[in-house]
Amino acid sequence: MTKVAIVILNFNGKHFLQQFLPSVLQFSEGAKIVVADNGSTDQSAEFVKEKFREIEVIQLSENKGFCGGYNSVLKKIQATYYVLLNSDVEVTPNWLQPVIQLMDSNTTIAAAQPKILSHRDKNKFEYAGAAGGLIDMLGYPFCRGRMFNSLEEDLGQYDDTVPIFWASGACLFIRADRYHEMGGLDEDFFAHMEEIDLCWRLTRAGNTIFYQGKSTVYHVGGGTLSASNPRKTYFNFRNGLSLLVKHQRFSSLLWKFPLRILLDWVAALHFLSIGSAIHAKAVIIAHLSFMKKIRQEIIKRAATTRLVKGYKSATIFRGLIVFEYFLLRRKSIDKLKI
Repeated sequence: MTKVAIVILNFNGKHFLQQFLPSVLQFSEGAKIVVADNGSTDQSAEFVKEKFREIEVIQLSENKGFCGGYNSVLKKIQATYYVLLNSDVEVTPNWLQPVIQLMDSNTTIAAAQPKILSHRDKNKFEYAGAAGGLIDMLGYPFCRGRMFNSLEEDLGQYDDTVPIFWASGACLFIRADRYHEMGGLDEDFFAHMEEIDLCWRLTRAGNTIFYQGKSTVYHVGGGTLSASNPRKTYFNFRNGLSLLVKHQRFSSLLWKFPLRILLDWVAALHFLSIGSAIHAKAVIIAHLSFMKKIRQEIIKRAATTRLVKGYKSATIFRGLIVFEYFLLRRKSIDKLKI
């Protein structure tokens, strides 16, 4: 069986594959590389088959989203470790070994990520993952090296190896057996925050999630959905509520859920104040969509609780990142008491 399978889920990203597959091939010796095509219409699969014959191509008949796409494809791939790699990521020499060695050294480490820097500005961290994901008491995610839109410069401050709350789906190393034991990614998420949910489930089941600062990749970001796309806002706010309901203890949920709703509406008002009515509308639609499926969310919460068989507390920031960032102006991790 293959030890490491690098699986790149692609949707109309031929230009990214052309740009970044050479680095994956060059610096991933010994790993199996698979391009999983998610129903693209830009001839991506044909391009890879013609230009990169050493890469396996698995084609899906339709776009199943990030979650459904990976769930479908990974059932067909046998390996010890999966690396879920975005098509818009440039890897570097020795990017695989430090993370795999870390995971080999401790079987409780179910998932991990490398340092993720911006491909556009290689001295700064990238939004989607940066130096490892964290989460606050209301389920708002943030990262070491990135809080909201404030990105830190990479000065070696995160060249460490530490446990984190969630590992980025842009470059997610995960044990194949744990992925399948958890039922894979939650397809109701479709895209965005699905890796946070998976990591939360893994942690509740007694696993740990790690960041390995000795490995570096560069991520373009926004290749499928840019930050300016209201659909991205919709997924972030809808899926944020799903995270909260799915994982918080019931006693906490009684007060955290209403507070989260209130703060989301504050965010919607902020969008209106800066002239982004389309994003304010996306927040409202996200809430309505969630409320329409609240019964389904409660059923899923119960199923998750049965699956993980317990509740191992993870490292959650006990404060409110919205309060810390916007009111106290604390825009980096070293300013927080974590």
